[in-house]
Amino acid sequence: MKQPLILTFLILLSYGCKEKASDLFSIDTIFEEYYKFKDRINPIEATKGGNYEYNDFIANYISDDYQEDLRKNYSHFLNVLAELDTTALSEADLLSMKVMKWDCEVKLEGLNNSIVTMASPIYNLPSFELMPIFQIQSLHLYVAQLAAGGSVQPFETVEDYDNWLKRVDDYLIFLDTSIAMMKEGMSKGIVLPKSLAQKIIPQLDEFITNPVDAHLFYKPIVAMPESINEAEKSRISGEYSAMITEKLKPKYTELKQFLVNEYLPACRETSGIGALPNGTETYNYLIKLHTTTNMTADEIHELGKSEVARILIEMEEAKNKIGFKGDIKAFFESVRNSPEQMPFTDPQQVIDNFNSIKERINVTLNQVFDLKPKADFVVRRTEAFREASASAEYVPGTKDASRPGIFYVPIPDVTKYNTYSDEALFLHEAIPGHHYQLSLQQENKDLPEFLHPESMGVFVEGWGLYAESLGTELGLYEDPIQYFGMLSMEMHRAIRLVVDTGIHSKGWTREQAIQYSLDNEAESEESVIAEIERYMATPGQALSYKIGQLKIRELRTKAENKLGSKFSITEFHNQVLNSGSLPLILLEEKIDNWINSQI
Repeated sequence: MKQPLILTFLILLSYGCKEKASDLFSIDTIFEEYYKFKDRINPIEATKGGNYEYNDFIANYISDDYQEDLRKNYSHFLNVLAELDTTALSEADLLSMKVMKWDCEVKLEGLNNSIVTMASPIYNLPSFELMPIFQIQSLHLYVAQLAAGGSVQPFETVEDYDNWLKRVDDYLIFLDTSIAMMKEGMSKGIVLPKSLAQKIIPQLDEFITNPVDAHLFYKPIVAMPESINEAEKSRISGEYSAMITEKLKPKYTELKQFLVNEYLPACRETSGIGALPNGTETYNYLIKLHTTTNMTADEIHELGKSEVARILIEMEEAKNKIGFKGDIKAFFESVRNSPEQMPFTDPQQVIDNFNSIKERINVTLNQVFDLKPKADFVVRRTEAFREASASAEYVPGTKDASRPGIFYVPIPDVTKYNTYSDEALFLHEAIPGHHYQLSLQQENKDLPEFLHPESMGVFVEGWGLYAESLGTELGLYEDPIQYFGMLSMEMHRAIRLVVDTGIHSKGWTREQAIQYSLDNEAESEESVIAEIERYMATPGQALSYKIGQLKIRELRTKAENKLGSKFSITEFHNQVLNSGSLPLILLEEKIDNWINSQI
């Protein structure tokens, strides 16, 4: 493998060369090398961003060799930045450099934690080395999503089809490593809660029992392009059949037998990471990673309870305007079970409803935004094998907008699909939420490329939740039930602050967290259970939404108060969106500088 230029510089340093990094390399070169490093260590994310150099590779990110490579390189980049003369940097480059430094430092800290390892390909989340497989946001689910086609993995050429076979071979190595790591976890008492492990087992059945011609991993063969000649079609079809029957099914069978016979009996009854060895320290780190703050679990827990109380008052007012005569809990139950809010009989009707919101919002966007992405997006039903445990989500398109973004909606039972919060959900996942923010980020040619992919969850999810609050300004929420749905979505994220810290820091049980949610929001019990189990699997990630939203709203209020008539909502949004995903301390620094420049 070609030696990065950055490592050449570090070798020079080791031999006593005293030149500063800026004397040898421009900041653009450092950014470029960092981007190449990030794509190399997370090849699926590279594919997702339109870099197809690593399409035949999946990183075994829980292996010791991989983690040592990360430690070495993050340390090297920090050494480079320490030697850099920053006095000549532009304001934009200095901000990007600070983001890079923060990223290196926080990822290195995670690598030195005894439970966490970094650079998982799943939504930029960390992985747990000894608990590598979960019921949600886990590589076995992500790989299946890619395998089906129609997602970020291309299936257009012979090379694309051959690349996927090589990726599957890497994935099977990952599964072997996962079994070994879980066995080590069993010996150290670092295992999943039993309720989560139980959810993984039925997910594997579809890949074991389905015949080849109906197998998810065979779908690209069914949809093979006409441009591939018959001889290649025959060869590829045979190789995919053999991959499924001779490699994939036996490996999934082995994994299932291990989970059922060995792992599940060893799983724990506790719910939170705090119950594990070094769990408290790990959770404190995950709070820092996911919120980019130094807030404590206690501070976040109390903030969450305060937000729940505030939103309950607003929900009470909304309930009274609607004319409901019972108390708020009765109203929650009414909304959960209202036939009027569950009108659909066909999944396509759910998709059509979101597309109609898209048409309505396009009329008013110019009043609030003047930055608009080139990329489009499509609304698609979440695949059946994962939708029972899935939440709605957005997957960005490519940088050149050749592949649109995808807004995935789980519809496990269309007759029970409740529409009461669809407008807020659209604002969050699509426009002006994730589709806008992430598309603008990766299309921004003024940003270094390492800032193009999805990154700081507290910024990305904070923006998504902030976007929900813009519905009235964008001409939505005219239906009072939809406005209540927006409050419910915000309440859902406020509850997360309470239950995530409760589970992982205060010893709450799964059942306690479920009941707290049911007492304070209108989500169905089935949905609440899936959400609580998601928080159990991904400690700290759920904190990012509300922490980020509160900071963006705080900064908007500060700008409105200080600038008065000079305040421009479109320019404020430009300032938030035109520098990529930022740690909150850097976002605040940027907005403060902008405010001062306008006074």
